Amino acid sequence: MLTTITALAAAHAGPWAAGFGWVFLLIPLFWILVFVLLFSLLGRRWRRAAWAADGTYGPPWARGRNAEQTLAERFAQGDIDEQEYRARLEVLRANRPNG
Repeated sequence: MLTTITALAAAHAGPWAAGFGWVFLLIPLFWILVFVLLFSLLGRRWRRAAWAADGTYGPPWARGRNAEQTLAERFAQGDIDEQEYRARLEVLRANRPNG
C-alpha cells in the first residue's frame, strides 16, 4: 500500500512536475533586492553621519549659501559699494518667500 501511494505521488507531481521554471529566478532576485536595499540604507546612514560630523547637515547640492551672506561677503571684499549693497539687500528681502 505504501508503494502504491508513493508511486501515485511520483506520477502526479502537480505544478512542479516540469521543474521550477520562472520561479527559480525569484530566489536570486530576492537576494539582489535585499542587498541593494541594505547597501542603500547603510550608505544613506553613513552619508548623514559624515554630514553631521562635518557640521553641514545636508548634501552639498542642497545646502547652498544664504544669498544675504553672499551679498555681505561681496560687500566686505569690496566687489560692490554700499549703495549697491543696500539696493540688492532690499530686493532680496522684498522677494523673500516667507516674508
